[in-house]
Amino acid sequence: MISPRILVVEDESIVAEDIRERLQRFGYEVADAVSSGEAAIARAAGLRPDLVLMDISLSGAIDGIEAAEKIHEQWDIPVVFLTAYSDSGTLQRARSSGSFGYLLKPFDERELRATVEIALYRHRLEKELKESRNRLAITLQSIGDGVISTDSHGIITYLNPVAEELTGWTKEEATGRELSEVFNILDETTEAVAPNPMTRAIRDGVIVGLQNHTVLVSRSGRRVFIEDSAAPIRDEKGRITGGILVFHSVNERRHLEDQLRQAQKMEAIGRLAGGIAHDFNNITTVVYGQSELLLKRLSESDPARNNVEEIKKAGERAASLTRQLLAFSRKQILQPRVLDLNEIILEMEDMLRRLIGEDIELTLSLAPALGKVKADPGQLQQVLLNLVINARDAMPQGGRLIIETADVELSEGLASEPDTVAPGRYVMVAVSDTGTGMTPEVQERIFEPFFTTKEQSKGTGLGLSTVYGIVSQSGGCIRVHSEPGAGTSFSIYLPQAEEDIPEAGEAEPLITAPAGGETILLVEDEAMLRRLFHEILEMDGFNVLEAANGREALQMSERYQGRLHLLITDVIMPQMSGYELADQLLQRHPGLKIIFMSGYTDDVQVQRSINNQGVMFIQKPFTPEALERKIREALEPQSPQSAG
Repeated sequence: MISPRILVVEDESIVAEDIRERLQRFGYEVADAVSSGEAAIARAAGLRPDLVLMDISLSGAIDGIEAAEKIHEQWDIPVVFLTAYSDSGTLQRARSSGSFGYLLKPFDERELRATVEIALYRHRLEKELKESRNRLAITLQSIGDGVISTDSHGIITYLNPVAEELTGWTKEEATGRELSEVFNILDETTEAVAPNPMTRAIRDGVIVGLQNHTVLVSRSGRRVFIEDSAAPIRDEKGRITGGILVFHSVNERRHLEDQLRQAQKMEAIGRLAGGIAHDFNNITTVVYGQSELLLKRLSESDPARNNVEEIKKAGERAASLTRQLLAFSRKQILQPRVLDLNEIILEMEDMLRRLIGEDIELTLSLAPALGKVKADPGQLQQVLLNLVINARDAMPQGGRLIIETADVELSEGLASEPDTVAPGRYVMVAVSDTGTGMTPEVQERIFEPFFTTKEQSKGTGLGLSTVYGIVSQSGGCIRVHSEPGAGTSFSIYLPQAEEDIPEAGEAEPLITAPAGGETILLVEDEAMLRRLFHEILEMDGFNVLEAANGREALQMSERYQGRLHLLITDVIMPQMSGYELADQLLQRHPGLKIIFMSGYTDDVQVQRSINNQGVMFIQKPFTPEALERKIREALEPQSPQSAG
C-alpha cells in the first residue's frame, strides 16, 4: 500500500523537523518541507501531495490561509492548518478557506495523527462523492429522455438538456418554479389539463405512469406527445425528499404508426376495390358486348338505336371506373417496355397545353440524357394526364404549371414511409402548380378512391388513386408536398432501367377482321359472359366448343376429334384456374394458341404466362371488336417487314 505523501509548510525549522519525524514514524512520506506561502504553492504544483500541513503565520508576502486557498482551489489538495492562534477571526478565516482541520500548537502525536487521518479520509470521501455526482450529471445530460427532479413540495431542482429542449425552459429559468408551470401537460382527446404524475408519486410514494395520449405543451406552444413516469426520491431513512420525472417524445413513433395505419387502410381499400372490379367487370362486359351486338342488328333509323347507344355509353363509363379501381388496387395488366420519360412528356405537350387553357403557363424542365424506365407507356400517360388535370382544377384563376424530370439517387432517407422504395437510382418526374394547395388533413386522404374535394359533377375521386396504383405497380413511389395557398407538387420516382431502348422498326400492319372457320374452345364460369362470347364467335364464323370450368373443358377436348386452334379461357375459375387448364391442354395440343381473359388477376402470374409463345391476354371489359382483333392476332400473327 502506498503511503500518503505530505507537504509540510513551517517557517520555524526546528518545528518543521519535529513534524517530519513524527509523520515518518506514523508511516507517512514527507514529500518536502518549506517555509513560505509562495514556496508552498510552487512545491504543491510540482509534487501534488496528498495533504498539506500549513502554518498560518508565515514569512513572506502571503500567509498560510491565502496559500491554502490557492492550493485547494487549483489542485484540490486538502490542507490542515497549524497555528498558535485561537482567536475567532483567525479560525473563521481558516474555516472559510475550505480547510480540512487545524491543530493548535503545541499538539501531541495522537492529535496530529488523528487530524491527518480524518483529513485524508474526508478528502477521499468528498472526491468520490464529486466523481459520483459528475458521473450522474453526465448520465442525465447524455440520456435520450427528459429528466426533471423536484423537492418534496414539487419545486424544480434540476432539468437535463432533453427536458430543456422539450419544455422550452432552461435549467436556470426552471429551477425554483413549480413543476406544473414548466411541465404543462394536456389530455389529447379532451384537451383538459392532465393529472401531474409527480403529485401522486410524492404523496403516495409510488411510481406513476403518464396517461395515454398525453401532450406536453412547451413554452413556445409546440405540442409533443410524451410517455413515461414519475417516481419518489427517498433518503437513507426511507423518507420522501422529492421526486424525479422521466419522459420522452413519441412524436416520431406516432407518425410512423399513423403512416402504417394509412398504408393498411389503403391496402384494405385496394383489396376491396380489386374484388369489386372483378365482379363488376364481368357485368360491364355483358352490358358492353350485348349493346354492341344490338347496334349491329339495328338500322340507323331504328328509334331504339339511341337507347342502345346510351346503354353502351353507360357501359363505357362503368368500364372506365373499374379500370381506375384496378389501377389503384395494382391488379391491372401492364405492358411495360423500356422508354424515355422525356419523350412521353414531349409527345403529350400539345395536348396538355390545350387541356389546361391559355390562362395557365406550362413550363417543361426536362433533364438532358435522362435515365430510362421500364413501364407501360399508356399508363404513364394516364398518370401525367391525371396530375395535370388536378393541377388545372387547383388554379381556376390561372397560374403556372411546371413538369420537370431528373435522375436521382435515393438513399435510406426517403425510406421513412410504409410504401417506400429500395435505395438506388431513380428517374423523377414532378408536376407542380401554383394553385390553392391542400391542408394536411386533405393530404392524408388524397390517394383514397372516391375521396375528392371537387364538386359532385367535377370528379369521381379516382384520379389520384389511379396514379397511386399505377406508380406502385410500376415499382415506384409518389410523394406530395403542399401548403394551403402555396401550391402543390407531386413527385414520382420510378426505378432506372438497365436495358436499352430497342431501335424502332417499321410499324406492324393492321390486323384484318377474322375470317372464321377455326375451332375455339371457350371456357368461362359466368353463364352470361359465356353466352355472349359464344354468340360473338359464332357470328364471326368460328366453330365454338363451350365449357363452364376447366375439368369440363378437358373432357370436351378429349371427346373432340378435330383440331383445336385456340383456347379462350377466364383466368380465375373454381376447381381449376385458366393457367392450369392451359398447361394441361398444351401437353395434348402443342400448337394450341391461348388467350387469357380476366377482369381481376395477378400481374406476375399473367406475365409469366403471356411471355410464352402463342399466349395472349385481354382485359375485361372489352368490345366484340377488341376480341375479334385479339383472336386474329393469335391465329394469324403478323410480323414487321424487314427493312431493306
